[in-house]
Amino acid sequence: MDIKVWMYVIYLAVSVGLTIWVARALSRNGQVFLEEVFADERLARAVNSLLVVGFYLLNLGYVTVAMKHPDPVRSTSQAMEELSLKIGLVLLVLGALHFFNVFALGRYRRNRLRQLAPHPPIAPIGRLPMQATPHGGYPSGPYPVGAQPAGPYPTGPQSVGPQPGTAQPRAAQPGVDGPGPNPATR
Repeated sequence: MDIKVWMYVIYLAVSVGLTIWVARALSRNGQVFLEEVFADERLARAVNSLLVVGFYLLNLGYVTVAMKHPDPVRSTSQAMEELSLKIGLVLLVLGALHFFNVFALGRYRRNRLRQLAPHPPIAPIGRLPMQATPHGGYPSGPYPVGAQPAGPYPTGPQSVGPQPGTAQPRAAQPGVDGPGPNPATR
């Protein structure tokens, strides 16, 4: 047989062997990860089987397409160099497929966990008119407990004018309530 034929035989044997070994290792060790991602053992097994089939198809398809070598191989050293290049490319494709799968499944897992997480409460965008207390007035303080406005100023509908059931504030009277508005004029 020709050196080139031996190179092809060795290339196919090593590439197919590596593909089978990596697929089995990923399937066996990835099962736990898939169960965590999908939270269903039956679905995880099914997805694992589909990933293995897809892995075989993509990688063995690449191995067969990359097998062709147009130039003649004249020496054993040239055959070894070409063989190492081809097997190295197969290993790179195996690694790229593995990282793509891990990335896609990790992203799916994050999205699923985000959907299952409790959502934080929505910040208030205004305040509702307050109900009168049994004494006929409003609760003391500008806001009831837990109903603080979202910003520095109250938002939403504001009542204008006197409120029913509350005492109206009287105007300050100079001399009675203290000095007038301009204390320098005394």
